[in-house]
Order: sequence, then C-alpha cells, then structure tokens
Amino acid sequence: MSGETPSPEPQPFPAQRWLLPSAVVKELDPDGAGPGRRHRRTARDWLVDFSCFLAAVCVGLLSADTIDQENIPGAWAAVDQLLGALACAAVWLRRRWPLGFAVAMLLVNFVSVTASGAGLVATFTLAVHRPFRYVAWVSGAALPLAAVFYWLRPDPDVPYPWVLFLALMLNAAVVGWGMFVRSKRQLMLSLRDRARRAETEAQLRAEQAQRLAREAIAREMHDVLAHRLTLLSVHAGALEFRPDAPQEEIARAAGVIRESAHEALQDLREIIGVLRAGERDDSSRPQPTLGGLESLVAESREAGMKVTLANRVTDPAAVPASVGRTAYRIAQEGLTNARKHAPGAEVTVTVTGAFGDGLDIRVRNPAPEHDAAPVPGSGQGLIGLTERATLTGGRLEHGPTPDGGFEVRAWLPWG
Repeated sequence: MSGETPSPEPQPFPAQRWLLPSAVVKELDPDGAGPGRRHRRTARDWLVDFSCFLAAVCVGLLSADTIDQENIPGAWAAVDQLLGALACAAVWLRRRWPLGFAVAMLLVNFVSVTASGAGLVATFTLAVHRPFRYVAWVSGAALPLAAVFYWLRPDPDVPYPWVLFLALMLNAAVVGWGMFVRSKRQLMLSLRDRARRAETEAQLRAEQAQRLAREAIAREMHDVLAHRLTLLSVHAGALEFRPDAPQEEIARAAGVIRESAHEALQDLREIIGVLRAGERDDSSRPQPTLGGLESLVAESREAGMKVTLANRVTDPAAVPASVGRTAYRIAQEGLTNARKHAPGAEVTVTVTGAFGDGLDIRVRNPAPEHDAAPVPGSGQGLIGLTERATLTGGRLEHGPTPDGGFEVRAWLPWG
C-alpha cells in the first residue's frame, strides 16, 4: 500500500561480521567500505593472518636446520635466512596481491630454503582467492624449479625422488585445502545470493497479489454498484426534467430510487464485509447466477427500459456457478451501458448454449432516438469483464453495429 513505509534491507550478518573474511564481507556488502576504499581486515582475518605468519616462521626455522653448513658458505646461509625472514614478513600482504605474492615466493624459494613456509602459505592463498588455472600454473612451475634447486644444492642424505614426492604431497595438500576454503566461500555467497533473489521474488509476488486484489475489488465494486447507481441517475434525471409528471409516476420513480439506493447500500456493505474478512472464505456471500437474469431484466423494466430477454440455454441449472456469474455480470454491464448511452432504446439480451458448446451472451441495442446527456464513465467495466471472461477461458468483444447501435458479445466455455 502507498501508506506503508518500506522496511530497510537487512544488513548481511551484522552481528557476526567479525567472523567472516573481508573478501566475503566485500561480496555481501560491496558498498560498506565506501567509494574508493578497501574493506578493512576483520578480526578473523587478523587471526588467520597471524596463524599463517606463525606457520611460515615455524616451517622456515625447521627448514633452516636442514641447511648443510659444511657445503654451503656462511654468507649464502645468511642470505637464505634473510630472504626467509622477508618472505615471512610478506605474508601480511598476501590478501592484497595473491598472485604477485605467489610468484614472488616461487622465485624466492628457488634460492632460499627458509622461505619454504612462506611459499606454502602463498600457494594456499592463491588457491583461496584465485581460480584453479592460476594455482596450476604456479604449482607446475614450482616442480622444475625444485629440481634445479636440488641440483644446485644437493643433499646426499635425502634422495631426489623423495624430495620430489614430498614437494608434490605438500603442494597437493595445501592446494586442496585452499580450494576447499574457496568452494565453501562460494557456496555461502551462492546461498546468500539465492536467498536475496528469493526475497526479491517473494516481494514481487506479494506486490502482484496486492495489485490483483485491488483490481478484483475495483472490478467487483464496479459490477455491483454501477448498475444500481445508473438506475438512480436515470430516475433522478427523469424527476428533474419532468417536474409536472403525475403524482403516481413521481411516487413510482421515488420508490425505485429508494429501493435502488437501499440495494446499493446493501451491496456495498457486503463488499466491505468481504474486505474486512481478509482471507476468510467469502463463499457465504450470495453470488448472482444465470438464473438471476430474469430478475435483472425485470428490475431494468421497472426502471423504464425496454428489454427483451431470449434465454435459450439447454438445462440452465447445470451451468457452472463461475460461468453463470460471469454471464450475469456481462448482461448487467450491457444493460448498464445501454441505459447510460442509449436511453429509451429497446435492448435485446440473448443467451444461448448447451453443454459442450459453451454459453453465448449478446446484449444489443439500436442507435438512440435522440442524443443522450453525457454520463460519467471510464470504460473500466467492459475491460474488467473482458479480463473476467478470459480468466474463465472465454472471450468478450464489444463495439458498434452497422445500424449505429452497440453490441456486447461474449462466449464462455461450458463442458
């Protein structure tokens, strides 16, 4: 409704944001950091980064103990340890440049054993933040470099096949772990995106349901009240233009006005009652049927209209309630239009049909004998009836006739 205040969109995990990686927070809330700014590390990021730094240092220290001090000059060992320290410090930059960090560690590991821990962290980071093709490229380049490194700095206590096997297993474990973390993040983002789409679709369906409900209410009010109010307008106009009419005719017109006003109020109360009932079943509300056409025509005749009814329906009691109700509304709208735009003209209502052939309704009036005073109208009644007929599987057409009159034609399925 127009008076409702739209509720603000819920923020993604506002209370548990610190438990999420900043990359996930960025995907869930891309505008949270502001224009031109990067998302800050969350508490979880700091904890994971510190753990990665600590793991790189521990693996580096263990690797430094394997350096053969007898076969490697002291200066070279110092350079190895210095590069390892720098590589461990660079772990804190792994989130900003995952690919660059991995390539740099690949080159550093070519000359530094102490940097091997940082190299494993770099491979893990690349597997988490980049597609698999980048990981495959970096890991594939690491194997020949490991062979060259072993050739430059051989270790007689560790055979080369064992070195190659160990390198493969470590890289496979790190890459698998990183891909698992990446797939878990993608799954979480996919579920969140799916939930957002479902929420949007639910909101659209709710808005569409409200729109359809408003259209149904407007159509029902028009169908019920337009006929009554047109009767009031016709008789009030007759009293206005014929103040010298006989007392009996004035009394009869006043009685019709009073009865029409009473029935209009009663119909309005029924509609308001249905609206107040909300989703409760409105099957107890009396609905017009095909058998009510005689009463409708009699009411129009009492209002001074010339109406001829030709009801040639085989077994009218077998007509479904929805089809009969739609046929009644079509005839009612046709009579209302004729009363508005062709007062005094004779109206013919023809209803034919049988089970299996459908129901045919025609409301026809010739050209008016004289120009009628303009009556307010928007044409929504015929539009609503066209929609109503279409919903039942039928069709409705309306338009002028060759003799200058007007005809409403409808066919509704039956059987």
